[in-house]
Amino acid sequence: MDDASFKFLEDLLSTPGVSGYEQPVQQVVRNYAESFADEIQSDLHGNLILSKNANASMRLMYAGHCDQIGLIVTQIEESGFLYFQTIGGWDPQQLVGQRVSIWTESGEIPGVVARKAIHLQDESERKKISQLKELWIDIGATNKENAASIVRIGDSVTLQLGMQKLRNGLASGPAMDDRTGLWVCVEAMRRASDQLDCALFVASTVQEEIGLRGAKTAAFTIDPHIGIAVDVTHATDCPTIDKRQQGEVSLGSGPVVFRGPNMNPKVVQRLISTSDATELPYQLSALGRAAPNDSNSLQINRGGVASGLVAIPNRYMHSAVETIALSDIDHAADLLAAFANSIKSQDDFRP
Repeated sequence: MDDASFKFLEDLLSTPGVSGYEQPVQQVVRNYAESFADEIQSDLHGNLILSKNANASMRLMYAGHCDQIGLIVTQIEESGFLYFQTIGGWDPQQLVGQRVSIWTESGEIPGVVARKAIHLQDESERKKISQLKELWIDIGATNKENAASIVRIGDSVTLQLGMQKLRNGLASGPAMDDRTGLWVCVEAMRRASDQLDCALFVASTVQEEIGLRGAKTAAFTIDPHIGIAVDVTHATDCPTIDKRQQGEVSLGSGPVVFRGPNMNPKVVQRLISTSDATELPYQLSALGRAAPNDSNSLQINRGGVASGLVAIPNRYMHSAVETIALSDIDHAADLLAAFANSIKSQDDFRP
């Protein structure tokens, strides 16, 4: 990973992109890709589509979703506190005491998610799991009028953004899901040969966290023969996770190649053989149902797509401290660049 690609990762992780409010992060992608994508297009849904050698007969699509889980302001109380709904799947316990940013028309407004202090809770309250309706955001407003002068109903909210480097090449922060997968897709295009035999499309898809929506519309536009989603998956190398059910997935051991009914067997085998030929590490994981990510939508686009799923191991998913290994995303980008280089116009991926 060179300095430019690392800076791109930092920019992705420090820019907001809640489902329905993805344009700030899409602009980061656009700025980075201008130097190597032949064409960059956006659609009415908000997807950003990069292309390289677009007129080739065989179309390959990489999809990484740019949106993150977040919150949306639903009510401003008389005393100036903000109430909210969630966007995407949250564990409410993850929100208590978090620093947040409200993304308003005039810019970023800092706030904190709060609840009644433990000292003031009775015994029954202390035993209860926090409910979303019992939480609020405090921005330091003096009253409703003061808060409403800078915050509107419908403003998006994220946890405080950014990346913290940990020991042994690990990094932590919110939005690893799925800015790391998006980084892999875009970086794979940058690293792919300029003499591709296939048409390579990278879709920075929107609204994955609320129903795989952007991948559906982007795939319809691109109409790929092969489609690979790059997302995160649960790392199981931390306490309390049952490896008998979730498999063995470790940070730093390479990206995960999934097998199962959502994945085209020839695409899976090509990913494995490409990893072996390039001596890139990878891990295998199995999924016995349609995946809850963009590979689901890719597989059933139009008349069907030869789909695959490459995933980045991630500890503590959907939290403020999602943790990945930088080497895993670097190896994933190399793998997908080599995969694109291997695709020929005469390849047949019918199972």
